[in-house]
Amino acid sequence: MAPTAFCTARSFALPSAVKRIDGAGKTGRGPGIFRSLAALVVPVLLGACSSVAPVEQSVESTALSSGLATKDMPSEANALYSDPDKWLCLPGRNDTCDQDLTTTVVAADGSMAIETSTPSAEPPVDCFYIYPTLSLDNAANADWIAGPEEGRVVHQQLARFADVCRVYAPKYRQITMLGASGRLPRETIAAAYRTAYGDVADAWAHYLANYNQGRGVILIGHSQGSRMLTGLIKNEIDGKPAQQRIVAAYLNGTSVVVPEGKTVGGDFQSMPLCSRANQSGCIVAYRSFRDTVGPVNDYAATATPGMAIACVNPAAPGGGEAPLHSYLTTQSIMGGPVPEWTTDGRKVSTPFASVPGLLTGECVSNDKGQYLTIRVKADPNDPRTDDITGDIYTAGQINPAMGLHLIDMNLVMGNLLDLARSQSTAWLNARKEQ
Repeated sequence: MAPTAFCTARSFALPSAVKRIDGAGKTGRGPGIFRSLAALVVPVLLGACSSVAPVEQSVESTALSSGLATKDMPSEANALYSDPDKWLCLPGRNDTCDQDLTTTVVAADGSMAIETSTPSAEPPVDCFYIYPTLSLDNAANADWIAGPEEGRVVHQQLARFADVCRVYAPKYRQITMLGASGRLPRETIAAAYRTAYGDVADAWAHYLANYNQGRGVILIGHSQGSRMLTGLIKNEIDGKPAQQRIVAAYLNGTSVVVPEGKTVGGDFQSMPLCSRANQSGCIVAYRSFRDTVGPVNDYAATATPGMAIACVNPAAPGGGEAPLHSYLTTQSIMGGPVPEWTTDGRKVSTPFASVPGLLTGECVSNDKGQYLTIRVKADPNDPRTDDITGDIYTAGQINPAMGLHLIDMNLVMGNLLDLARSQSTAWLNARKEQ
């Protein structure tokens, strides 16, 4: 797939001059164009846009096969990640994960109720989260300075998990939007992947050595974050002692390769795909698309005979169509329209909205691979909206290769939380029997 300019959501046109430096002639974040663009185009999250996801995946493949993603120097993990500033979220402090999660539940009869969320006082397991592509720094790798975009993506994808686990979210020098756009030399991006992956591996090593204390841990990622965790599982976890600590891995918004008809093999040799809600030590992976706009030129399709792209529906790991427990943002997505929740124009003032019974998800398979198809169950007697926002647009047109990537996790957040609870119980019970 040829690289394309950065994407938009709905009909908002993102300026093409993203590579400019700021007004003072300096690169990176600051008071100039990158800071203002971040506030403008990352109101929710930038998981990946246009060619970002395919470039990430091909670079990861090159880096892993060439050894660029392996660590050949002494780790500085203890020195680096012993600094609390290198973490967006750590248990026991007020930080990026402490955000307003108040939700308006809009029922099928049009009634509205307020739902609040309270972090668990003693969560039984941990969560280790790697965030998606969001940096607008003018380099292949992001710097260490967290901007508002990191806070926004944590708000959307991670903060709610504090109800079920102790949350650990390291910063890392991820591949930036510029680096993932296909505009820089491949050698530069391969080296950038090594830097980003090295940070994630160091953060994981520091977490195991200093924070884990024998607890179970759920790995959570999205887009680039999921690709980083895929590399981490391959190199540091799959078939190694650390695998015993894994409650589950939620590799949202990415592709995992398995042999056709199998749940293990391909990317991971001993960690299987999840096939039931009370199974621990397994993988959830999916990419979400509207049922009316499935992928047409799938960047994730594998040409390897006998291999397939996996799909595990968080709402129904065993298969079939199931209701989605979504927590959708009530804010504009990347400059698009503010979502409408009822046909009579009533507004929702909380950060999130939930619409029980309106959305379902099902893993389907066609010549483009397997993916999670999202259906809106519009009913003429239902006063709620008959559509949702979250599509990625390129040049004013829906980008079918990206689907509902921006809201991969919002769509199934409640289902992931339920899954985390049941899998944590299963992991803890298995530990008691050992």
